[in-house]
Amino acid sequence: MVCRPLSVAGRRVLAMETTTGTPGRAARVPGPAKPDSLSPSRAADFMRCPLLYRFRVIDKLPERPSPAAARGTVVHTVLERLFDAPAAERTAPTARALVPGAWERLLAERPELAELFAREDGTVDPERLAPWLAEAEALVERWFELEDPTRLEPAERELYVETVLDSGLTLRGYIDRVDVAPTGDVRIVDYKTGKAPAPQYAAEALFQMKFYALVLRRLRGAVPRRLQLVYLGSGDVLTYDPDETDLHAVERKLLALWEAIRAATRTGDWRPRPTRLCDWCDHRALCPEFGGTPPPYPLETGVV
Repeated sequence: MVCRPLSVAGRRVLAMETTTGTPGRAARVPGPAKPDSLSPSRAADFMRCPLLYRFRVIDKLPERPSPAAARGTVVHTVLERLFDAPAAERTAPTARALVPGAWERLLAERPELAELFAREDGTVDPERLAPWLAEAEALVERWFELEDPTRLEPAERELYVETVLDSGLTLRGYIDRVDVAPTGDVRIVDYKTGKAPAPQYAAEALFQMKFYALVLRRLRGAVPRRLQLVYLGSGDVLTYDPDETDLHAVERKLLALWEAIRAATRTGDWRPRPTRLCDWCDHRALCPEFGGTPPPYPLETGVV
């Protein structure tokens, strides 16, 4: 069992390189590999589209840099580092001022992101970069309408957690923030830079949080008191108080997902599941639903 902090940029670069390859750096993409663990994002990939899961986890196909994903990393970095300052200095102007530096550090770790705002000659176009930075600053500032960082002292920030279920399945993930009350009650907090989902889709969002709650319960022996999703894009906060029944249900669902993943790995049968999200998929040209042909399956079939 593992529980350790990791910086935002570090965890997101690690996640990209170990599960999907680093966009824009084809030479650094590792070779194909059998699935050996589940994270909330990879579980969501399989539920959304098994073929997408295959492309990301097994084929490790590179994906294009995304302005939205890069902005999310910058915002998460700022919200993590703001707590390094004394409580009285955790103000909106201070947080906004951290945005350019967070972007520069991310760019140093992932130089390929420069292409998001590059002119044809490769130099940065300030007219494209400035509005993007302003959007990140606006998201950071909205957070102050939802939470008061001067009254918060997180127990953990950007926490990497990992545990192995009795079945042998490894669960892992990165928790944005863990708060511990004087009573010992634990709250898991996750920041989202998009908008809150419609009520009928809230269960999908909470699945990620229940996943984290399951892992923390196994690591620390107690069910977290509250799960909290902070949506900076719409200014909403979604909360849920889990119990043991919830976590048992999540564990059963994860085991069923893992069996389905193992079966697909063994047979090579990764069927696409088309949705409206296909319009934004980097791998659409390889999908049979749109006339494409996936690359040859890189693993030996018949074994797991």
